[in-house]
Amino acid sequence: MPPVLSLLETRVLGVLAEKERTVPDTYPLSLNALIAGCNQKTSRDPVINATETEVQAAIDSLKAMTLVIESSGGRVPRYSHNIERVLQVPKQSGALLTMLMLRGPQTAGELRINCDRLHNFADISAVEAFLRELAERPAGALVVELPRQPGARENRWMHLLSGPPAAQDAAANASASVSEPGSVAVSELAAVKSNMARLQAEVSELKALLAKVCSELGIRS
Repeated sequence: MPPVLSLLETRVLGVLAEKERTVPDTYPLSLNALIAGCNQKTSRDPVINATETEVQAAIDSLKAMTLVIESSGGRVPRYSHNIERVLQVPKQSGALLTMLMLRGPQTAGELRINCDRLHNFADISAVEAFLRELAERPAGALVVELPRQPGARENRWMHLLSGPPAAQDAAANASASVSEPGSVAVSELAAVKSNMARLQAEVSELKALLAKVCSELGIRS
């Protein structure tokens, strides 16, 4: 079965796959470059405002699933994606998944245009053929065709890496930002756990320091 990823995890994957083909000279990406790509205001839907801690937590989670690979040897760690190998899809399908992760549900025509820098599909029927293949995978569907919206001429497609449509909508609504209309403030469970562990460690250190000071001053704590 395909993995179930959070919004930020799909954004991290999408950015890595996009930048591999659009800016190969700077790929694999550093953490700072990845954060900038995740929080990019253009060609992203929804727009998010992820922190360094949140992005790092998403990277660590994706590394555990081998969807992201860390490169060492330079001054800073760099990260690359492993989407096609893990999901066992061709590069054409990887390009479609990338655009769906970065821009949300789209029609086959929109995907053909938006994928142009990643893969040049000959026509819309070629896009539809790869989408059908992704939707009918024996190992589990990676995309789904959505019901046609009122007044729309074409159906839109969405990825299933974050679960079925209802689950994705609920997650997006739950993380909607009040202070920044039109954006999403990402709150990752892994990041919360990381912060909790760090705070608990700091509290333990402070308690030990306080006990030492009290002992030196002859004060019973």
